[in-house]
Amino acid sequence: MLTTLYLMSKFFFFLVFLLAAKVYGQFAPAAGQSGTTAIHKDSAAIVNWASSVYDFQRGWEDVASPVAYASFGDSTAALYAAEGNSTDVVSLGDGGVITLAFEYPIENGVGPDFAVFENSFSDDYLEFAHVEVSSDGISFIRFPSTCLIENNVQTGPFGYSNPEAVHNLAGKYQQGYGTPFDLEDIADSSNINLDSVLYVRLIDVVGSIDPVYGSHDHLGNLINDPYPTAFESGGFDLDGVGVIHENNVFASQDNQQQEWIQLYPNPARDVITIRGEVQRLVIYNMSGKLMFENQDVVNCEVDLITFESGVYSVLADGNYYRFVKL
Repeated sequence: MLTTLYLMSKFFFFLVFLLAAKVYGQFAPAAGQSGTTAIHKDSAAIVNWASSVYDFQRGWEDVASPVAYASFGDSTAALYAAEGNSTDVVSLGDGGVITLAFEYPIENGVGPDFAVFENSFSDDYLEFAHVEVSSDGISFIRFPSTCLIENNVQTGPFGYSNPEAVHNLAGKYQQGYGTPFDLEDIADSSNINLDSVLYVRLIDVVGSIDPVYGSHDHLGNLINDPYPTAFESGGFDLDGVGVIHENNVFASQDNQQQEWIQLYPNPARDVITIRGEVQRLVIYNMSGKLMFENQDVVNCEVDLITFESGVYSVLADGNYYRFVKL
């Protein structure tokens, strides 16, 4: 009998703990509060920003009534430094997807490795997005997210959410402050090189508590955020992705670099154009493998069809340059 009462009491306190966690949250609080993980857009920890759009697929204004796509902002608004305001962003729409690429790979350092910036106007009007990363642009690994926001009642279009009830979802913090992500959280994943992450993908969370349309966290919980947002700026509004740990093998060379040649586009997909005149031009991959060599070059195009995605170094008459193959 005592054993039964003991087990029942333990179960009761466990339920109380779960309910308290759902109501009060158990993760980092809003920007400016003690224990927050928010990173300001001007933080010295940020060493670089996303530099190109690899892919972009806009979502509906309302996925349950697919009449029009979200349309606010151009995808290039997500590039380079976050502005920290409500207008210089790109809206994804319900379930919209954007994939960004970087000049240098993100690497797994100590603590968070990059941060995602949204344009929320307050600490608790929060629109979320899943975050995925890739080394090759083909295999993407999603960060395991947790959302303890109650999903019995739908959060309305201008409803509020508790940031302390959310972990590993972009959009946790107000504009000007980024949500950090640590590659160590996916250290057990395969098909990715955590020291050479070249792509970050944001997927808008459809905050409907209708399981037909709603998005789930990694535990299977429906994620309840403002819904429907049936207007042109609906869904997650991306301001930028800042890099904290960068695998820049050229850092010591950049200060000494002389612009004898020009390389474009950078990043490149199929062909890179090299303008200038050099006696010897060579291209190496990050492992030091010789990928291309030519003598007495006067403007040329290099076919990248055999090049894998990654960062490449170019040696032109003793001067170092670099480019990214998408």
